[in-house]
Amino acid sequence: MNRRHAVKLIQSAIALAVIGLVGASPVASAAGKETIGISMPTKSSARWISDGNNIVKILKEKGYNAEIQYAEDDVPNQLAQIENFMTKGVKVLVIAPIDGTTMTNALQKAADKGIKVIAYDRLIRNSKNVDYYVTFDNFQVGVMQANDIEKTLDLKSGKGPFNIELFAGSADDNNASFFLEGAMSILKPYMDKGKLVVRSKQVTMAKIATLRWDGAVAQARMDNLLSAHYTKDHVDAVLSPYDGMSLGIISSLKGLGYGSGSLKMPVVTGQDAEIASVKSIIHGEQHSTIFKDTRELAKITVNVVEALVAGKKPGTASTKSYNNGVKEVPSYLLKPVSVDVSNWKPILTGNGYYTESQLK
Repeated sequence: MNRRHAVKLIQSAIALAVIGLVGASPVASAAGKETIGISMPTKSSARWISDGNNIVKILKEKGYNAEIQYAEDDVPNQLAQIENFMTKGVKVLVIAPIDGTTMTNALQKAADKGIKVIAYDRLIRNSKNVDYYVTFDNFQVGVMQANDIEKTLDLKSGKGPFNIELFAGSADDNNASFFLEGAMSILKPYMDKGKLVVRSKQVTMAKIATLRWDGAVAQARMDNLLSAHYTKDHVDAVLSPYDGMSLGIISSLKGLGYGSGSLKMPVVTGQDAEIASVKSIIHGEQHSTIFKDTRELAKITVNVVEALVAGKKPGTASTKSYNNGVKEVPSYLLKPVSVDVSNWKPILTGNGYYTESQLK
């Protein structure tokens, strides 16, 4: 199967999934132009800007009033913005939480006002008032990142040992745990056999979490790891769950000469296919990223909004609901796609997500 055909199959599968969701729960159009509130965590990551723009665009095309706020990674600010949405009388709240454990009181107020809540990409925990969860298969994201390390180092053939260091996302983001669990399902057996060695011995979430997914924090930690454990040894792989962190990690590595002369750049993973990281992949620095087509996630989200506004039960494409600590939240999961130097063109420019000029 050639790459172009593979991409078309992926796109067709996503399209069928979207059609399936609508078909499972036919809903009326946006009568009365209800207002939908959208709460996003930050503008510091390009993906959240893209997510927000995509949702607003589709909602407006369907006749809804859409209001969006970015909380700039400030939890009290996000809670205040959600309160403001409720004061304005929104019909549905779409929330990508900064800290998924802080919403319980706010969502109870929303429920008391009859406002429906969609957790967007990040699960909202410890609340019975989450009506739906739309996301990607985040466990699979971690699996794909680990598979890239496994394949590039040829671990299946028994090669090794190789040195690896692990990074995780923000501990208050539920997705960070899913990513790490998925990755460790592949990497841990090699660690147990001694084929992958974490010289720092930092392997738990408490040790490897990166608050707010901050690239500068990741870079500082990589600096410390290199100075403490790699003055004589070479690091062969770095598990990074997010592109913004990957760039910080790569900056640290380049500062010690990795990627130049005989000092080979480690296998560095990533996620979100942000422009800077795709350019890094093209230039042979970052090894891979995970592409999550937020245009499709926006379509699914708006379909769920329509269902909830019409009092219908949205369809589900998850083999299981997600337990948020209080209830099983019905969920819709889209499939992520791994991107590296061999396939970025058909996946990222071939489907119109980026233009080639953006990636030059």
